[in-house]
Amino acid sequence: MSTFLNISVYKFTPLAELVPLRDRLREFTVARGLRGTILLSPEGINLFVAGQRDDIAALLGELRAVPGLEDLAPKESPSDEQPFNRMLVKIKQEIIAFGVPGIDPARRPTAKLPARTLKQWLDEGRPITLLDTRNDYEVRLGTFRGARAAHIDHFREFPAAADKLPAELKHQPIVMFCTGGIRCEKAGPYLEQAGFTNVHQLDGGILKYFEECGGAHYEGECFVFDRRVGVDPALRETKSVLCWNCQMPLTEPEQRDPRYVPDVSCPHCFGVKTVGTPRREER
Repeated sequence: MSTFLNISVYKFTPLAELVPLRDRLREFTVARGLRGTILLSPEGINLFVAGQRDDIAALLGELRAVPGLEDLAPKESPSDEQPFNRMLVKIKQEIIAFGVPGIDPARRPTAKLPARTLKQWLDEGRPITLLDTRNDYEVRLGTFRGARAAHIDHFREFPAAADKLPAELKHQPIVMFCTGGIRCEKAGPYLEQAGFTNVHQLDGGILKYFEECGGAHYEGECFVFDRRVGVDPALRETKSVLCWNCQMPLTEPEQRDPRYVPDVSCPHCFGVKTVGTPRREER
C-alpha cells in the first residue's frame, strides 16, 4: 500500500499579502511534516506537495480558506516514498516563468478541453494539431502519438518557438498540452495574441488525461519534477532515472547502455563533464 499522497494544483487568481501567507504556510507545512514546493505570486499559486493523506487534507483546508483559492482541486498520485527532499514556500513574480507581459490567464484564459473530449476527438480521428509545450527532455520520455513538439529547453523559449509555427496553423484547431496544465495557461493566450484563432488547452494536462483516460493515444510515460522522474498512464512510478551528470531522464533500456554509469555519465553525456542543475518544476 502506498504511503504518500502527492498533490499538484495551481490557480491563477489575484493574491495579496503574500509575505504573511508565505510565513503561515511555511509554519503549517513544516509542522505537518509535508515536503514539496509552494509558489506564491500576485498572479496566483502553484504547488507540488507530498505527505500523509490527513496532513494533505489539512493543507488543502488551510489553502481553501484563502480568498480566491476556495475551489482548489488538486491532481493526486500515490508513491511508496517521499519524492521531495524538503519543504519550500516561495514568493515569485510568476508562478510559472514565462517573461511575457500582458498575459493574464485569470482574466483572459484559453478555452479548456476536458480529457475525455480530447480522447473522443482522437478516437474519431478529427483533424487537430496536438502541440506539446514541454521541454525536449520531457518529450523524449513520452507524448501523444503524432504530437508536434515545441523543441525548447525551457518554457521561456516558447514564444520564440511559437513564432516559428507554420502560418497555415493559425486557423486550424490546435490542442496544446503539458504535464499538469499550467504552462498552457500562458502558452494559449500567447498564441491567441499571435493570431491563432482555434486554440484549446488540455484541461489538467497529461496527468489528468492519465487519470481519466489511461494511456489511449499516448506513447511512453510522463516526466514529473520530483524523485519519481516518470509516471506511467496508471500514474505509477516508472523505473526511469535522471543522469547525475547531465540531468537527462533515462529509460530502462538506456540504463542498460554501457555508457551509463551511475553518478558518472549516460549515453547523452558520455565523456563530457557537465553536472547539470536539477530540473525545475514546470508542471
